[in-house]
Amino acid sequence: MAMSMGSGGGGGRGRRGRGGRAAMSEINVTPLVDVMLVLLIIFMVTAPMLAAGIPVDLPDSKADPLDQQQDQITVSLDAQGNVFLDDQQLAPGELTERLAGLRKGPKPPLVTLRADRVLDWGRIAAVMGELNAAGFKSISLVTNSSSAPQ
Repeated sequence: MAMSMGSGGGGGRGRRGRGGRAAMSEINVTPLVDVMLVLLIIFMVTAPMLAAGIPVDLPDSKADPLDQQQDQITVSLDAQGNVFLDDQQLAPGELTERLAGLRKGPKPPLVTLRADRVLDWGRIAAVMGELNAAGFKSISLVTNSSSAPQ
């Protein structure tokens, strides 16, 4: 009287699926890696677009791009002439007060000025004067890069 212990005489290899094959116990990570790489590319492309939330139609320029810095202040002027400090809209005349509170240490942070192309130069110069009055002597003007001759 012999008793058989374990699975049906196969030597203890585990369960067998249909057709007599053993079940695979490894996880296939290739689809996961593919999805993660696609997401990484999407985030790399969209991250620079998220830096400036104010819609501004920038003028074109052939200037070389500047390096990004950690302590950077962005001042934007939209088509209606509204002034924004980073993403917050400011009341007229409030820019100088807000910038005075941001200036720390011997070296002020980099100021980038984004202005819509439909604005007249007088409005942009007035904002640059406010920046100068707040102690910011170095201002970077942001434009679209265009390599095509005009």
